[in-house]
Amino acid sequence: MPMTDPEKQPDDDAMPSQQHSVEALEIAIGKQVRSSRKRLNLTVAALAKQAQLSTGMLSKIENGQTSPSLATLTSLANALQVPVTSFFRGYEEQRDVTYIKAGEGLPIERRGSGAGHQYQLLGHTIGKPYNIEPYLITIDDQSEVFPVFQHAGTELIYMLEGRVTYRHANKTYTLEPGDTLFFDADASHGPDEIQKLPCRYLSIIISESATG
Repeated sequence: MPMTDPEKQPDDDAMPSQQHSVEALEIAIGKQVRSSRKRLNLTVAALAKQAQLSTGMLSKIENGQTSPSLATLTSLANALQVPVTSFFRGYEEQRDVTYIKAGEGLPIERRGSGAGHQYQLLGHTIGKPYNIEPYLITIDDQSEVFPVFQHAGTELIYMLEGRVTYRHANKTYTLEPGDTLFFDADASHGPDEIQKLPCRYLSIIISESATG
């Protein structure tokens, strides 16, 4: 009779644990959105209009019934005059260390998601005068069109795997494993051409906190 190694069954508990984490995050985001809205004395309808969302969608977000995309969170943050990272404050207790196992970063929707582009948020700052957002970005499918980003702050890219031509403003740079690109994120930037797949790199965005 074949023996079963109980230590080789981590996946049995991984999915429920990950699902619980996602649900907890949805609830935390919803509470922060509602709190920020009430602080400005805005109705659900008024905030939905400013953020260009339906009242039904905003209601679902506030009640922790859906996972809003990064674009939606950005629209809400702009309407509420708070940084996007403020929505994550209730997700975990304030602490100086965040430990994330390989492959367990929080999936985030950004422009390009779903077209061979995967974004994982690896942590966030809480109660600091600055925001730091580290992402692990994976591109595993060739594409002729890439998203272009432009936002406040400074960004650092560290290449882990593959080869990509990365555009910043009107210049391009070929990045290979070990290469670093550090730039002003106010200028338009993003992948221009994927030369070798799969492509993986760290993207760390640093910006001033509106509440700092």
